[in-house]
Amino acid sequence: MVRTAMSGSGTTAGDDPLQTAVWRLRSRGCWTDAAALLIPHATAAAPALQRAALLVERCLFTAQGWAEAEDALRTAEATAHEDAERGEAACERGHLAYASTVLGVRDRADEARAALGRAAALLDPSTPGRALLDFRRGLVAEHLSDSPQSAGPAYRRAHAGAKAHGHTLLLSFTWRHLAGLALREGELDQARHGFGESLRIREELGYLVGTAPALAALADAQPEPEAARLRAEAGRLFRLLGGVPTWLAEQLTPPATV
Repeated sequence: MVRTAMSGSGTTAGDDPLQTAVWRLRSRGCWTDAAALLIPHATAAAPALQRAALLVERCLFTAQGWAEAEDALRTAEATAHEDAERGEAACERGHLAYASTVLGVRDRADEARAALGRAAALLDPSTPGRALLDFRRGLVAEHLSDSPQSAGPAYRRAHAGAKAHGHTLLLSFTWRHLAGLALREGELDQARHGFGESLRIREELGYLVGTAPALAALADAQPEPEAARLRAEAGRLFRLLGGVPTWLAEQLTPPATV
């Protein structure tokens, strides 16, 4: 299922060989190779959507591959026939528009909001895909609308939905972003707990490409010298993966001394 693979329980003993291979490549930042495995199956809605989601994630982590992600999204939209499939495709389109905007590639904020709004109209609140949608609406509220007071409830709904449906990887994202809001408010203990849970989940799942950001986030809530140790470890993984995610570089660069 797309929801399991992309919302993120990672890989489990029950996964089929294709999904296991896709997860292993995705978790190491090899999105193009993972998406290529799905090409023979992409005439059906679920594999087409999963392939699009992989390529959208690549855009967010690398700021590259926009045209290929757009093509994959159009295929996913064309193969979607049920409301849930259309809603999940709209959710991915909103996420691509969000990534383009937040990375400064092209301002597509209105498109992001419209697509996520369309997804909300199509996805029943009880469906597994709703948790991912709620999380992404929180991202738009926090980072595009500068409204953390609106982002918090969206993240909490996503967190509850991820727990209810076993979306373990998504939980690592909701923990991290709820912790980020706590850090904004000076709630250090709450922030450290959330960042720590996010890191624990990613390490347990083997989500290597997301581990450096989790380490860096936890460092922001820790005193020295622990913060420096965590950033050094994040930097090691960042370099190991060839500078991915690209947006982490600025965070890991030590401030210039005067």
